[in-house]
Amino acid sequence: MRLLIVEDERRLAAALSRGLAAEGFAVDVAHDGVNGLHLAREGRYDLIVLDIMLPGLNGYRVCAQLRGAGDDTPILMLTAKDGEYDEAEGLDTGADDYLTKPFSYVVLQARIRALLRRRTRGGAPTLRVGDLTVDPDARRVDRAGTEVPLTAKEFAVLEHLVRHAGQVVSKADILAGVWDFAYDGDPNIVEVYISALRRKIDVPFGRRSITTVRGAGYRLEAGGGRHD
Repeated sequence: MRLLIVEDERRLAAALSRGLAAEGFAVDVAHDGVNGLHLAREGRYDLIVLDIMLPGLNGYRVCAQLRGAGDDTPILMLTAKDGEYDEAEGLDTGADDYLTKPFSYVVLQARIRALLRRRTRGGAPTLRVGDLTVDPDARRVDRAGTEVPLTAKEFAVLEHLVRHAGQVVSKADILAGVWDFAYDGDPNIVEVYISALRRKIDVPFGRRSITTVRGAGYRLEAGGGRHD
């Protein structure tokens, strides 16, 4: 899932980005309201973490403009301000939840999970491709009834492939869906994770479900023909 953090405190934004990325989220960051509004309008996010006190355009106005344009992406507002009127104003502009600084990162994670569950009406549906099962909420992968432990990033890459099962997914698509928009590292990092997934979900089960489509990308297939 892709999150947008709009926070002008750069150290806080960087810490939140690192922590959420380690949980398998693709995270984009903006440090002012104008850029945050632009990214929110141009991107497709599952949730926005939005500070209120922002340069250029405050969080209230960013939220109000998104809601006025019909954007219903869940918004978790952050602020150093405290008081019931500030909270009421944030919720009245269309925010879904409100968290006052300083806050516990554990609480932030719980609020994010709650908002994402609410958006998917109680929880993300379990994904199945052949005998491969992916549970986004529990972050659990099973093949033929056997649990397969994955790292957060391996899980995110697999989930992206499963959601596009049967389709050819390019490296650029995977980078855009799993890493953040500003990633400028070696795109061959995708190959590293594809190889790791094959070692974990294919080889032990005699499968070839992740195939390489030369010059185009990768495809996850339900059949997953057995190794010779």
